[in-house]
Amino acid sequence: MTLQRQIGFWLISLVVLVLLLVLLRDVLLPFIAALALAYLLDPLADRLERLGLGRLAATIVILVVFILIFVLALVLLAPLLGQQLTGLVARLPEDATKLQALILERGAPLLERLGGAKLAEDAQSSLGNLVGEATKWMGSVLQSLWSGGTAIIGVFSLLVLTPVIAFYLLVDWDRMCATVDSWLPLDHRDTIRGLLREMDRAIAGFLRGQALVCLLLGTFYAIGLSLLGVNFGALIGIISGFLSFIPYVGSLTGLVLSVGVATVQFWPDWTMPLATLAVFAAGQFLEGNIFQPKFVGDSIGVHPVWLMFALLAFGTLFGFVGLLLAVPLAAVIGVLCRFALRQYLASNIYHGGDAAKAAETHERLKADV
Repeated sequence: MTLQRQIGFWLISLVVLVLLLVLLRDVLLPFIAALALAYLLDPLADRLERLGLGRLAATIVILVVFILIFVLALVLLAPLLGQQLTGLVARLPEDATKLQALILERGAPLLERLGGAKLAEDAQSSLGNLVGEATKWMGSVLQSLWSGGTAIIGVFSLLVLTPVIAFYLLVDWDRMCATVDSWLPLDHRDTIRGLLREMDRAIAGFLRGQALVCLLLGTFYAIGLSLLGVNFGALIGIISGFLSFIPYVGSLTGLVLSVGVATVQFWPDWTMPLATLAVFAAGQFLEGNIFQPKFVGDSIGVHPVWLMFALLAFGTLFGFVGLLLAVPLAAVIGVLCRFALRQYLASNIYHGGDAAKAAETHERLKADV
């Protein structure tokens, strides 16, 4: 009965948490962002404390430096990116039409040989509809980001409230962790602490490492495309780097955008589109062989397919807040699933009632963790 009550308590708590996230998702953004910021900066605050600074002084120094760097980057990059975003939205329909004409010009003879004029006409009609719908959708999305009153309020709260909330969280971080630790059930405290440490390693390793990978990739793509003279190269590069936290999505998005823009811009010269392709090939080589192994590794322990599913699922349920929560929650679920699997493999159910083998497996799995 005790086990049933415990299971019922945690299930009810989970349902209440999900309902609260759904109901409050429109106002949670600055709080989630501040929590993530405080979580990422806490090790730096601890290091400054070991150097002799008090917690309050360390928090002030960290947040002042962070805000100065953020404001400096915003002042330097915002005008350039804003100008390129406006130009990209304005030229997107025209460039899409030109790209469609080039594809049909080169592909129509092949289609006529394969299936006759009817197949070429159908392909032209389908491609035209596809390009038109994609252009309309992208334009509406970009416009809604800037014209929506809710979006403006969200950006304002993110920029103004997040540093304030992060300050208070960072000052009291160790005290909050100690308080939560004191609430853990005494009978299972060691097990829960082990799971929390495993979750912390997975989340912290991925967030800190992946943030650095996204920054490096975005800088590499932006500089490479700008040096090639590709229109909107800095914007496309930064978008690609930002989206790189979703496996394969950032590189594919940047590749399609940059090669399409370069093809329209430099046609009939194929040198620059191929050079653009080479930039992304080099970026993928750096990401797969240097950046990811060095800064991220296997810290999260989650398969890329599960990660993409989590991003889509939580993004659909909770919007942008869901995207922020997707990776930590995916890591937490992964840790809990591995724990459940270890418990099953060490149970009498798996071993068919052989208690000795179950105990041996339990000790081996415990040593592996």
